[in-house]
Amino acid sequence: QVQLVESGGGSVQAGGSLRLSCVASVRIFTFYDMRWYRQPAGKQRELVASVSRGGSTYYVDSVKGRFTISRDNARKSVYLQMNVLKAEDTAVYYCNIEGVDHTTATPSQRNYWGQGTQVTVSS
Repeated sequence: QVQLVESGGGSVQAGGSLRLSCVASVRIFTFYDMRWYRQPAGKQRELVASVSRGGSTYYVDSVKGRFTISRDNARKSVYLQMNVLKAEDTAVYYCNIEGVDHTTATPSQRNYWGQGTQVTVSS
């Protein structure tokens, strides 16, 4: 069973930084796109950043120039470096990994989600 474990969330003052990490507990796995989503209280979940297998990145406009997504396939991990944090960045952040678990009887490309980590930015 694929599990994603996030860490690095917490409380910080506006202007501060946090680094989120997400590690996948997998054995034989092909990683495709890796993403970070966030969901502020009472609002819809939104895609914050993604990194493709080839290294292409995407960022939502509101975080461009402040957040950096990176991946390390050997460590089965995806990261989100968040700088110059603002109060509006406050949300639960979720990692999402698209991939194939080759240990299953019928491997297929699926999306996997972490449990979420809270980021709170005070102004």
